[in-house]
Amino acid sequence: MAVQRVAIAIHDGVQALDVAGPVDVFAEANGFIAGGDGYETVLVAGSCVPLRASNGMKISADLSFDDAQEAFDIVLVAGGPAMPDATPDPGMMHWLRSASGRAGLYGSICTGAFALGHAGLLDGRKVTTHWQNAQRLASRFPAAEVMFDRIYIRDGRLMTSAGVTAGIDLGLALVGERHGPQVAVAVAKRLVVVAQRQGGQSQFSPYLTAPVDEDSPIARAQAHVMAQVGERHTLQSLADAVGMSVRNFGRAFAQATGITPHEFVERARVDAARRLLEGSDRPLKAVAFDCGFGSADRMRIVFSERLGVSPAQYRASFRAI
Repeated sequence: MAVQRVAIAIHDGVQALDVAGPVDVFAEANGFIAGGDGYETVLVAGSCVPLRASNGMKISADLSFDDAQEAFDIVLVAGGPAMPDATPDPGMMHWLRSASGRAGLYGSICTGAFALGHAGLLDGRKVTTHWQNAQRLASRFPAAEVMFDRIYIRDGRLMTSAGVTAGIDLGLALVGERHGPQVAVAVAKRLVVVAQRQGGQSQFSPYLTAPVDEDSPIARAQAHVMAQVGERHTLQSLADAVGMSVRNFGRAFAQATGITPHEFVERARVDAARRLLEGSDRPLKAVAFDCGFGSADRMRIVFSERLGVSPAQYRASFRAI
């Protein structure tokens, strides 16, 4: 195998870790690969004048879009906090369309997915981005199938990743594909990260959102559930709590929140359990009882279905020091 040429598009306001994460993965991989078939990474931008990253750091591109006309093996675009609202850069859009067509694989880190969307490169594809911007990506580019909970996802030649550090996961996945899991694990150990993260983005994102009208019966029902999350809640009991008929309550709740009352109750239980797992040493059985799951086994099943990790794994990852 020959050296793989990797091009990463950068821009003003880029997230520095979106760039440094995958660059370091590829650089570290070179130390574990024999025969000169590693990686060479270049940064590409509108010009080679230093850019200001979102954290204030200056980053300079190696090549301008006009000069980066070779066929790269991997083409990526880094994101940044302002990317979801940014006006598309015509130069970057043109280069992404052209370079992705010549590349063996193309993709994005974090909100760089918005740049691919503006370039028309997400249509008909399964993609992901940072959990805070996933809904906006789905609304902005309805022809794409946005996977809200994935750390990274590959769909043919397209590979997209979630927020910030997920660029490291993407890089490790690519190294593992080409050079095997042993090399990917060695790189992960060198960077002091896990080679394959457990679960998806849901474990990092807030699970409950506030209702549109905080004084509405629906908001009162939600507050009732969260104040007594360990109790048994039925459609009838929730409707009674806010003085509505069962039929009207169920319909109004779904219209206001986009989910059923049952779904909200389970989400509230998960959120309450997460807080206890993060902030206390209470046994799993006690957490399950306090949060209305009934048993530790039932809580484990719900956590696995919704977050992709067990309660014990969640506590190990997010326990407050």
